[in-house]
Amino acid sequence: MKPTPTTPIILSDNIKVNGVETPVTFTAVDGKLRWPGNCLSIDKHVLGISIEGFTIKIRAVKENKCEDEFGCCCCRRYSTGGTMRKSYSFEMVDENSARIWSNKLEEFIDSLGRPKRLFVFVNPYGGKKSASKIFVDSVKPLLDDANIDYTVQETKYQFHAKEVATSLDIMRYDGVVCVSGDGILVEVVNGLLEREDWESAIKMPLGVVPAGTGNGMAKSLLDAVGLSCTASNATLAIIRGHKQSLDVATISQGQSRFFSVLMLAWGLIADIDIESEKYRWMGSARIDFYAMQRIFRLRRYNGCIKFVAAPGYETFGEPAEPEGETISEVKSNFVQHKGYRGPALHMKEFNRKIEGPFVSVWLHNVPWGGQDALAAPDAKFSDGYLDLVLIKECPKLTLLSLMTELNKGGHVKSPHVLYFKVKAFVLEPGARVDDRSKEGIIDVDGEVLASGKGTYKSNYKTLMTYDKIYIKVDQGLATVFSPSTIS
Repeated sequence: MKPTPTTPIILSDNIKVNGVETPVTFTAVDGKLRWPGNCLSIDKHVLGISIEGFTIKIRAVKENKCEDEFGCCCCRRYSTGGTMRKSYSFEMVDENSARIWSNKLEEFIDSLGRPKRLFVFVNPYGGKKSASKIFVDSVKPLLDDANIDYTVQETKYQFHAKEVATSLDIMRYDGVVCVSGDGILVEVVNGLLEREDWESAIKMPLGVVPAGTGNGMAKSLLDAVGLSCTASNATLAIIRGHKQSLDVATISQGQSRFFSVLMLAWGLIADIDIESEKYRWMGSARIDFYAMQRIFRLRRYNGCIKFVAAPGYETFGEPAEPEGETISEVKSNFVQHKGYRGPALHMKEFNRKIEGPFVSVWLHNVPWGGQDALAAPDAKFSDGYLDLVLIKECPKLTLLSLMTELNKGGHVKSPHVLYFKVKAFVLEPGARVDDRSKEGIIDVDGEVLASGKGTYKSNYKTLMTYDKIYIKVDQGLATVFSPSTIS
C-alpha cells in the first residue's frame, strides 16, 4: 500500500522489518505505517511499542480472516479468538533514528486519548465462574501489549464493587473495567453516583468485558458495530479508548433510589429471570426450561403504568389525570443523601397511562438484555429514552413463539406487543389476577429490586417495597468505552 500524493509523510527510511530490509513510511493524517505489501493503522491495529537499542518492537492485532494482507509471514503470532496478536521488529540504522521513530509513534498513540491506567474488577463468582481465567487468557495479554498499567480487584461478595467504587481514588485512573456479567457494571455506576464528587466520578469511562451470564451491555456495544461478543473484542475497544455516552435511569421510591443502565422487568420476564435461579444447576438451559413452565402456567398481574411518552409516541395509552405530588416533594426525598439525587420529576408531565392486567412490562436502556435476547432492537445508548416492551394479552402458543423470536428482535413486531419509547415512567404493581394473595417481582438489571407477597424468596430483604416506583432518564449521564462512536 502506498500513501497518496496528498498524504504528508512524517517519516521515511529503509528499515529491517523482522529481518528484511525494506522502505517504510509513517504518515501523519491517517496514522499509518506502510511498507511494500503491508499497512498498519496505529488506531486500529497497533497496541503499543517499546524500544531496545536500535530496535523498535511494535505489538499489534489483526483479524484472523486474512493472514497475508497484513504481511504476517515473518511475524510472531498469538491467537486470541477473532483476532491475532502480532509482534513486529523494526531494526533502525542507529539509535538516533530509533529514538526519532519511537517518539513520533508514541506521540501519535498519545493523541488518540487511550487509557494508560485502569482499575479492573474481576468477578470470579458470576456466570460459569470463568472471569478469572478470561482475564488471564484474554484481557491481561492485550493490556500488557498496550503498555497499560492496571490494578486488579477480585470481588468477594455482592456489592463489593459498589463499596470500592464509592471510595476509589478516581484521579489515579483513566477508566474502570468490569470483567464480569452486567451486575458489576451496575454496582460501579451506583457506587460512583453515591459519592460526594459524583459529578466528576460518573464521567469516569467504564469498560465491560463479557464474563458472566447475561452480558447484555457488552453484547449491545459490540453488536452495534458488527463485532462478536468476545472478551478480546471488548478489551480492544477499551484499549483503543473510543467512548460513548450512556443514559442512566434513576429509580426512586421514598428515600430509596437505584441507578439502572440496563433494564427493568415486571411480570413474565422478571419471573423467569429471578425464579429460574432455583434451577441454576441446569446452566443456561434453566431460562428456556423455566420460560416454558411460566408460559403454560401463565400469570397475569393487576396494576397500572403511567408515562411521559417520547416524541412520536404520544398516542400510546390513554389520557391520565395529573397526580397531586409536586416536584419539591419528590426531590426532598433525597435531601439527606450525599450523592446524586436523581432528576426532578414533573408529575404533571405524566399524561398517559395503561391499565392492567399485564402479562409483562419490560423497560430497556440498551438493545440486548443478554447475549441471546435482542429485547429492544430500537434502543439507543444515549437518546434520553427507555424502550418499553409491553404485553397485556397473548395466547400461550403465540407467546411461546414470541419467546423464540427474542434472539433477533422479532417479538416487537407482534400485534400482541406494544413497543414504544418513554422519557419517564411510573409503575404501580398489583397482585396476581388468579390469586390476589400473591404479588410479583420487580427485577432491575438482573437483581430483585422489590418482591411482593408469596413470591420466590419473598422473605429476603430488598432495596424497595412492592409498591409504586418512579423512573426517569438522565441522557448521557455515564460514559462507556465502545468500539466506536455509536448512537
